[in-house]
Amino acid sequence: MRIATFETRVVELPGGRGELGEIPGQVAPRCVTLRLRTDEGVEGIAYAAYVSRAMTPALKAALDGLCEQTVGRDPFDADAIGRELRARNGGAAPAGLVTRASSAIDVALWDIKGKALGLPCRKLLGGGGERARAYGSGHLWRHYSLDELREWGPRLVAAGFTAMKLRCGGEAAPAAEVERMRALREAVGPDVDIMIDINQGWSAHEATVNGRALAEHGLYWLEDPTHHQDLAGMARIAAALDTPLCTGEYHYGLEPFRQLAEARAADILMVDLFRVGGFTGYVKAVHLAEAFNLPVVTHLATELFAQAAAGTNTLLLEHVPWAFPLFEETPRVEDGMVVPPEGPGLGLRFDEAALRALAVDE
Repeated sequence: MRIATFETRVVELPGGRGELGEIPGQVAPRCVTLRLRTDEGVEGIAYAAYVSRAMTPALKAALDGLCEQTVGRDPFDADAIGRELRARNGGAAPAGLVTRASSAIDVALWDIKGKALGLPCRKLLGGGGERARAYGSGHLWRHYSLDELREWGPRLVAAGFTAMKLRCGGEAAPAAEVERMRALREAVGPDVDIMIDINQGWSAHEATVNGRALAEHGLYWLEDPTHHQDLAGMARIAAALDTPLCTGEYHYGLEPFRQLAEARAADILMVDLFRVGGFTGYVKAVHLAEAFNLPVVTHLATELFAQAAAGTNTLLLEHVPWAFPLFEETPRVEDGMVVPPEGPGLGLRFDEAALRALAVDE
């Protein structure tokens, strides 16, 4: 079996505030869908996403160029294909668009492998379980007022989540940040795990002071409090706080996770599917983390990551339903757990009518 053809398309995800999430204003709602087809009629699907609107045409061009280089290859050689694509086109470094495009190809290759063998990807990736614990991450943004936090926290609980993420770091005074956490905690009660994401907005000192105050309201983890390349600052924060420090989503490739672990600059590693190299890179990151006795959590791409999280030693799956409209079926939430769709490979099928309606003319 060999890769024979491919097809890519730019689509724009629908905006607005839905039941499980909304796309915030700073996130580009466009992505590039991918179909890889073999000479035996097996099709693997995936998408590349989460670059700026201005960079989307370049992302599509990168994906097209790399897909051309996979034609004639054996889809079971996913690891070799990914390494060769990044080395040949990224100057032997995990360049941004090259890695994002090669990651989408890797996911599509795993989808093909699962379909060819009649097995879901989670079985091929390690078979750790049938589902994965998830936290609601599509709401509770920085622009939410205290009243909106009090409204949407309980709605996420009602939707089946036992954990949720709050965004902080946008207030002028530390007391206002603590008030956001207090309001959400009072709204959802003591039994819901709450993690806070700062998106690199604080200095190491601010993170230490604010982190201690936030922890008084039961903080599950503090995420990306300072710049992701400041390993010394991250290590200082991790050592000063009892609350676990979570970081990693901004890093490309595998090497930065080794550096984070060796520097003791993280208690929890967050891995982005599109930056690490797809499913192949994610499994490597999980194994690396195990060697350092660190847990791993996912970043974005819930409908793709559902298979990887269920099939590996993943602590928590981030539930962000931005790309759900592209598919006929999507993972469902039951008792705080995400259940992947049934079927071989990813268990996903593109919604053809939705793709036509969301298509962007380039």
